[in-house]
Amino acid sequence: MTDSEYDERRRSIGARRNPEAQEAILDAAEAILIEDGAAAFSIEAVARRARAGKPTIYRWWPTRGTLLLDIYHRQKPAVIHADTGSLEEDVTLFIERLLEYWKGGAGQVFRVVVAEAQRDVACAEALRTYAAGRRRQTAAMFERAIARGEISPDTDSLLAAEMLAALAWHRLLTDRLAIDRNEAKTVARQVVRGLKVSD
Repeated sequence: MTDSEYDERRRSIGARRNPEAQEAILDAAEAILIEDGAAAFSIEAVARRARAGKPTIYRWWPTRGTLLLDIYHRQKPAVIHADTGSLEEDVTLFIERLLEYWKGGAGQVFRVVVAEAQRDVACAEALRTYAAGRRRQTAAMFERAIARGEISPDTDSLLAAEMLAALAWHRLLTDRLAIDRNEAKTVARQVVRGLKVSD
């Protein structure tokens, strides 16, 4: 799922959104996160800040977690996935860029989203949809490598993408986001080349 497909799916939930009202609500929500942190974040606080009615917010974002996920998605940088012509370099850059982005504060937002998803059905569904789209984007790196003859044609690109996501999410949830170039390259080498001794 591309970013535009994700945005269209979100727009299709509930009543049709007014773009100006949506932006005002998201701006207010982001401001609260920046100024006060995730602990102070609530639908009530966003409604006050945006001067919007809570029913409007709940119609478009049924829970706190779904609104947080949209804020996270809105902040996500455009360039996370690279296309360098080398799968190992693409994977290295992906890990470096994602963990660096999470270190900048977005990681705390995403941690809250993951926590909310454990008790909030709507947030869990939104997170599954979001993560599936991201896996497909990451899988494209492996699909390009297959087309180049760089890796085996029977590689499961979605599974490979999920393995990378598992490493990244584990680092996020255990607060180990620091990674240097050599460690990122080691991750990429083991993902791409595997652990089997060459013949």
